[in-house]
Amino acid sequence: IALLILLTTITSQKKIIFSNFNLKAIEIENNFLLKKKDIKKLLTPIYNKNLIFLNNTEIEKLLLKNSFIDSFNVKKKYPSTLKIKLFEKKPIAILFNKKNKYYLSEKIDLIEFKRLSEIQDLPYVFGNKDDFKIFYDTLIKINFPLNLIKKYTLYETNRWDLETVNNNIIKLPPKNYANSLKN
Repeated sequence: IALLILLTTITSQKKIIFSNFNLKAIEIENNFLLKKKDIKKLLTPIYNKNLIFLNNTEIEKLLLKNSFIDSFNVKKKYPSTLKIKLFEKKPIAILFNKKNKYYLSEKIDLIEFKRLSEIQDLPYVFGNKDDFKIFYDTLIKINFPLNLIKKYTLYETNRWDLETVNNNIIKLPPKNYANSLKN
């Protein structure tokens, strides 16, 4: 009994450190618009952290600072590598709203505007994102050829104008514009 008590009450002053599992490399895949160096720059606070104790919410907070990132998958490759597969938002237009400029994603989310060589010839939207979402959904429902549109303009009277790549302007009425577009 004395031996059992002696062995169970002695504690080591030495902390157990798993230095072999510190994060040394990050592999990024499935990125088309974002550069790997920009993503790695976002993740600098987690370098040299222990891979075993690294929390996915910590990675999520850092990655979602970039508005182009929609979602991601994280895999830990022991002993010292983190593998991240990104899913980026796809820009469909450039929104001008109150002197601010944003990209609009397919889900009509705002994306911070940066000049990217990979994204060119996107149509311009002059108006607000909520009204454009309703209008865009209507265009998709009637299978309107979106690739022909160069500019969307919303006026204060809630009337849309479409400018095509051939510089033709389609002026729509404030109500029942879906019927006009079908015609």
